[in-house]
Amino acid sequence: GRLDGSSWNSSEIKGAIYILMYVDPDKIKVNEHVEDALAKEQYPSGKIKSVAITNLAATWKPKFLIGKILKGKQKKYPNTIYVTDESHVLVERWGLHDHSYNVLAFDRSGNLLFNKGGALSAVDVDNLITILWSQITN
Repeated sequence: GRLDGSSWNSSEIKGAIYILMYVDPDKIKVNEHVEDALAKEQYPSGKIKSVAITNLAATWKPKFLIGKILKGKQKKYPNTIYVTDESHVLVERWGLHDHSYNVLAFDRSGNLLFNKGGALSAVDVDNLITILWSQITN
């Protein structure tokens, strides 16, 4: 569910280009460079939306501590939807890497455009940014 306690469903990933980060809280710094690179791109307002899903089942950290961290992230990235996954749902249903940091991108119809688990290289980041810009100009 979302940080405010309301539910979230993957069917919401439509109508815009979406970036989805599925993150083990113990790996939050692994792709910080990706977050920074995406923030620098200055995409047109409303064209790209983002969802950050925290894989709570992958960590020993207490939920209250993770909640504090996510609230801090919400201030840094106010337009991101923050969601928590308490039981590896996306690991099991989507085959995402567990105990990792996954970066995915979807087109306006919800089709997967990019999926990479673990630390993204500079080439991966450039590829992701190129894919996102190509979707914006279509």
